[in-house]
Amino acid sequence: MRARFPEFRLGKVLATSFTATLTERCGDAVERIPTPNRLVDWLAVSGLAVESCTTAQLERARELREAIHAAATAAARRDPLPASAVQVINDCSTQGRAAAVLTPEGHRQWRLGSASAVEDALGVIAADAISIIAGERDGRLALCASPTCRAAFFDTSRSRTRKWCEMNTCGNREKKARFHAHKREKPG
Repeated sequence: MRARFPEFRLGKVLATSFTATLTERCGDAVERIPTPNRLVDWLAVSGLAVESCTTAQLERARELREAIHAAATAAARRDPLPASAVQVINDCSTQGRAAAVLTPEGHRQWRLGSASAVEDALGVIAADAISIIAGERDGRLALCASPTCRAAFFDTSRSRTRKWCEMNTCGNREKKARFHAHKREKPG
């Protein structure tokens, strides 16, 4: 029987979706890529299919994930970017050899090299992180208002006032908690 893992949280922004492979960072953390095969699964559903992954590649992926989270958090707070995070992101970006290709339907797709497909995929993720942290895309980096989550997310809403990384998880949980607290304050 195959092991059961928590579902992936997939958003529209590759880099912040990647940081969501570790959730509830300020509570009971949930690791969504605990094994190399699980990273292969995440990369596949994110359009970066690779055939295999080693334990060392998984560790490098987690290092990149944490570097992106640290840099995105600093950017959202308008703090200086951590030098060590910038170094990891830059190293991963320059080590990848992926190429953007256009599909017949007019969509961008990534073609990964055959020799180091995981490194190529990490390069794509790092490049995506660079574009959002550098402010090259229309939106703003923000931190989830959930006290147990605090995930960095990229807000592209019209007003740029989104509070939750995901309304279906953190937003609903917080609204439910407020509702129950209100019911306890005013019984009947």
